[in-house]
Formats: sequence, structure tokens, C-alpha cells
Amino acid sequence: MKLLLDSCVWGGAKEILVAEGHDVEWVGHRSEDPGDKAILRDAYDYAQILITLDKDFGDLAVLWGAPHHGIIRLVNIPAQQQGRIVHQVVLLHGQELFLGAIVTVDSKRIRIRPPEQNDE
Repeated sequence: MKLLLDSCVWGGAKEILVAEGHDVEWVGHRSEDPGDKAILRDAYDYAQILITLDKDFGDLAVLWGAPHHGIIRLVNIPAQQQGRIVHQVVLLHGQELFLGAIVTVDSKRIRIRPPEQNDE
């Protein structure tokens, strides 16, 4: 699966995800942060699922209708667990994500906003 890690995601998560067979880019490797709108647009243009800690991407997608191929938002997940958790979520919900689901993961639960609701 093609993934784009926002700069706020632990950089070590990339190595974990690549080892699991994912095609991963980390925004933290860019010379400067292009901003949320550009990051979400890049993820869409390159058919990547966006991984972030930032709530603003969900707002861009839901409130402003920004197109995307799925967003995983990690809430209070320790850095060293981020890669493993993202891999598990992608295994379980990859197809839903690619079709436009938004998945929020915290230590107690996973919430999924199905793709058909994203264009409200």
C-alpha cells in the first residue's frame, strides 16, 4: 500500500512500514513543510493514504471536500508503536481507506468514517 506520513508522525515508522512491504514517503524528509492542503493534495495525486496526528486533515476532507485516498489519524499513540499500528489498520481497512474512509485510532478504539460520508 502507498502511504504518506505527515511530518508529525515518528520518522522511524517509515522503516517499520517499508519492512512490512509498504511504499512509504515521510514529509519530514522534505526541505520544508508545504502545509496541510498541499500534503493532502500530494497524497491524493500519488494515490497514497495519509497518516497523521493532525485533526486538520479530517476537517479539510469532510468540511471542505478535499479529495483523498484515505486518512489515518493517530491520537496519543506512542511514537514507537505508530508504524506497527498503521500496518495493522492498513491490513484491516486498506480498501476502505483507499476509497476515502477516515480512520481515527487511539489507545482504546478505532473509529471509521466510511467513504460514502466524506462528500457531505
